[in-house]
Amino acid sequence: MENMDQKSLYYLEKAPVPKAIIHMVVPMILSFIATMIYNITDAYFIGKLNNTAMMAAVTLALPFSSVLMALGHLFGVGSGTFVSRLLGEQRVDRAKQVSSVSFWSSILTGVIFMAICLLLLTPILGLLGANGETFTHTRNYILMLVIGSPFIIASISLEEAVRAEGASTASMIGMISGVIINIILNPIFIFVLHMNIMGSALATVLGNLVSVVWYIYYLQKNSSVQSVSMKEFKPSKEIYINIFKVGVSAFLLDGFMVITSLLFNNYSMLYGDNVVAGFGISQRIIQIVDFISMSFAMGAVPLIAYAYSAKNNDRLMEIIKETIVYMLGIILFLSAILFTLKAQVIGIFSIDPKVIDIGKRILFAQLCSTVFAALSGIFTGIFQAFGTGVQSTVMSILRGVIFIPILIFGNVIFAVNGVIWAMTISEGITAVVGIILWFKIREKILNHFFLI
Repeated sequence: MENMDQKSLYYLEKAPVPKAIIHMVVPMILSFIATMIYNITDAYFIGKLNNTAMMAAVTLALPFSSVLMALGHLFGVGSGTFVSRLLGEQRVDRAKQVSSVSFWSSILTGVIFMAICLLLLTPILGLLGANGETFTHTRNYILMLVIGSPFIIASISLEEAVRAEGASTASMIGMISGVIINIILNPIFIFVLHMNIMGSALATVLGNLVSVVWYIYYLQKNSSVQSVSMKEFKPSKEIYINIFKVGVSAFLLDGFMVITSLLFNNYSMLYGDNVVAGFGISQRIIQIVDFISMSFAMGAVPLIAYAYSAKNNDRLMEIIKETIVYMLGIILFLSAILFTLKAQVIGIFSIDPKVIDIGKRILFAQLCSTVFAALSGIFTGIFQAFGTGVQSTVMSILRGVIFIPILIFGNVIFAVNGVIWAMTISEGITAVVGIILWFKIREKILNHFFLI
């Protein structure tokens, strides 16, 4: 037990920076790939039912799933960055209290959320746009997610907690275990037990439950710096302030992503099926690039938070610089390949010349957007790691709010081109703001004027 902990903390404290970054980032990339495979498999199994209304129900439920993710990140990101900073200060007892408070608070939040949703299930379905035949299927799907809310929220929160102490491999194991269980149970519940779409949702809940069990086992048996024991559950105003001042930025970011996705889809539909198809294909292609940038942004957070609290400024700056260099290098390399082969890559998904033509234009704009989105993500992560809630919240709000007027005016002035480039422009502005905010607080951070 002690050796495993020392090995995890070794990457936060003493490992060469390139080795530490690889240790934190690679498992996250693998986790994202596993999740992507699951999403494809899940759609495949439901598609085998040959029921369009069921497929539509899963799509309608996506915003609800995003709310659960946002609640999980509220506690996970907030407590995770706080725990990493406490470990940098060698305050292990306090770290145990924070992890326990975060876990039980996420469970309690899930229970309260479940109770509210059960009471307001019909109005919620109306807000999601469920009607006619899709109403029943959406209700069956969401009902299972509602019942499993405490496990889903806790799973997301615990994943961040485990990674906070540098145990990225253990974090990956928990996530992938849930995905594997999900994939195994999906066909059993859907086809063998004839639960249809409700079976798919139940498989999702049980997959998250398995992840929760793994994370609890790891923290209780293999970690000496965190705990989920009720003995350590000692909530205080100071703990919740430190959790929420950073967690709120992650919560808002997830929330605004739902809004921007809905707006993006609605405006693209104004220009016909070719544009909608082009956006859909481009987003699938660009997903792997986005996963890499997210892995760097999220994976580096514990390293940055620990070095900051340990007042190891040389290591802190090295981590930030090398993370940005590695991230941009890989993203630019992949983007160059995709740009060169954009027609061939889009042709894999469609043979329609009109879809390929508009798809190439969309893919170019989104390739440009990935660089800015990566910078926005890494600076948001940096501010979260420092515990500077104002800066991280500004970044999260800006990424969502600024997109709305740019999309609206872009559509009015430049028609379809305005819609295509709206995300690129908004991410570019956000990235510039992130750089400006970084230079404004850089000296204060290095001199540790911000108190934890």
